[in-house]
Formats: sequence, structure tokens, C-alpha cells
Amino acid sequence: MSRTPAPHGRTGRPPLTSRAQILATARRLIDEDGWEKLTIRRLATEVGVGATTLYHHIRNKDDLLLHLLHHHIGQIERSQPPSAPRDRIVTAATAMRDALTAWPWAAEVLSADGFVGLLDESAMWMVEDVLAGAADHGCTPDQSVDVFRSIWYFTVGEVLVRARSARRESEGHPFAYRDDLDPSQVPHLAAIGTRWAALAARDIYPEGLTTLVDALLTRAGPCEGRP
Repeated sequence: MSRTPAPHGRTGRPPLTSRAQILATARRLIDEDGWEKLTIRRLATEVGVGATTLYHHIRNKDDLLLHLLHHHIGQIERSQPPSAPRDRIVTAATAMRDALTAWPWAAEVLSADGFVGLLDESAMWMVEDVLAGAADHGCTPDQSVDVFRSIWYFTVGEVLVRARSARRESEGHPFAYRDDLDPSQVPHLAAIGTRWAALAARDIYPEGLTTLVDALLTRAGPCEGRP
């Protein structure tokens, strides 16, 4: 059987690996060891090609991470957003939290202002829904950005703290607490004592999110002429 000519007119070389294979291998490595330890050289070794072959598909590690993020977000089912502005914001923020919880390293990659400019349009729908909800409530564009940033910081903090706490526990570092606090110095902390671990394990994100959204929208207020 004759071999299909390789790209660029070179013969005698195996076909280039697919982008899907690269992304699947990269995700496995990230899940195993974290995104910080992922290198192009190691990825190439795991895929079974030379590092230069990968550059037919990706420019560098940052480009690879963005491809992974787009692929991950693309797999999330987008439901019809609620008509009420406040509910639309809460639904979009909850979707962001769920997506990041499923893949916490993404929160670390995106934990800097300006990340929206790195995403393609298909990956921006959660951000768009928050901004649309704020606008429909009556927020100005500036206020809508403030609403999103406040929700984003709250959400990323929640995801990162929980992910790192779980990682520490899996590495044999149990929840740290003090059971010898002096009530005369820190009476409220001393009263909580060892209960802090159990209290911190509760999922209060939904309650905190709705409280935050309500406060942000109340502060912004509707524009004149809008109900």
C-alpha cells in the first residue's frame, strides 16, 4: 500500500499527529501533575513526536492552554438564559463556577484581568450573559463591567481556595486549625475553635452569589426611564 505524501512535500515521515490527540494528552498531563509542570517537550514525548511537530498545531504553551480552554468551554451545554436580568446573571455565574470546579487549573490560568481578550467568541457566552443581565437591569457599560469583575473575583477565589484545599488534603496535609486560642485575645475565634473545618466545608457559594448580585445591582440601580 502506498503511503500518503507527508505535508510540505516531505516523504518518508509519518503523518502529523492530530490536534485532538495533542489536547487530550495535554489535559491528561495537567490532570495528573498540574498545568505548571506541563512543558512542550514533555507533551511531545507523551504524544510520541518531536517538539517541532507540535508547533504545526500550537505556537507555545500559552496558545496550548487557550486551545484547551476553548475545547473545555465548548463542551459545556448552554441552556436558554432566564429572562429576568438578575436570574440571568446568577445562572451565568453558576455556570462559570461549575466549569472551573470541573477543571480548577483554568481558574489559575484566567486569574488575571484581560483574560476576556484572549478567548474566542464561542467561549465568551458566560461573560456576555452577565453583561447582558446587568445591561437589562439598567446598568451602564461601566457598571456592567464592575458587576462582572466583582462576580469573577468572588468565583475564582471560591474555586481556587477549594481546589488547593483539596490538593493539600490529598497530599497528607489536613485542615489546619488551632485548639489552644486564648479567649481573652480572640474570643470569637476561640468560640469557633475546631468547628472551623466543618463550617468551611459547607457550600455557601449559591447563597453568597445571590447576595452579591443583589447588592451589586442595587448599588448600580436602574437607569432613568427603566423599571
